[in-house]
Amino acid sequence: MFTRIFEITGNVAIVTGCSTGLGVQMAHALANQGCKIVAVARRKELLDEVCRDIKEKYGVETMALRCNITDTEQVEECVSKVIERFGRVDILVNNAGTGAVAHAENITDEQFQREFDVDLFGTFKFARAVANQAMIPAKYGRIINIASMYGLVGNKVAGSAPYHAAKGGVVNLTRALAAEWATYGITVNSICPGYFYTPLTEETLNSDFFQQYAKTTIPMERYGREGELDTAVVFLASPNSSYVTGVALPIDGGYTCI
Repeated sequence: MFTRIFEITGNVAIVTGCSTGLGVQMAHALANQGCKIVAVARRKELLDEVCRDIKEKYGVETMALRCNITDTEQVEECVSKVIERFGRVDILVNNAGTGAVAHAENITDEQFQREFDVDLFGTFKFARAVANQAMIPAKYGRIINIASMYGLVGNKVAGSAPYHAAKGGVVNLTRALAAEWATYGITVNSICPGYFYTPLTEETLNSDFFQQYAKTTIPMERYGREGELDTAVVFLASPNSSYVTGVALPIDGGYTCI
């Protein structure tokens, strides 16, 4: 009898930062495998478009929720609404983030604090809310934190010390939560994408300088393409990946291997 190894049909997945970019791509990947999608971000009109598109393409249930992940009360209320409608949360993709680019000596306190509030503290707040309200009671869950290859290494081409620090924090927060919550049947892993096109990166990646830089620093000599994160998300979201936890998985064309 044929069995789908990564069967997640009917699972309820929350994807934060799901109004544009990689969040939308990962939501499509999960919906394509039969997941019900809860799209979370600040811009409700974009979320509604994403949910309509997903529902039309895959026939799965969707839910659009506006939420500022830096606001604890909003995060808790958001998760409560998901449980009220679906009765469960099986998968959390913590994707919402930002990026401050400037030379370290010119970074302001406000820029540094903002990076941590969104990328690191926001990730923790959503993981905590989902764990407390859904996954710990169910003794099951899959949390996937979207970090960055910049959470594993530094760089000389684009000053972004707060981003490196926050995403490095996400990598080790992932390990800490994985260690604590394993006893509840919850796995916590991180994906560390390399250079992918998003609204935040498009201008930089399209520059002649950066195109040449990519060819000399990425073994595959190109940026990531749409869909090349999909298999990692589905793999880590699967019930059958139950012995994989605390992992930081780079998807970067080999950038961090040299």
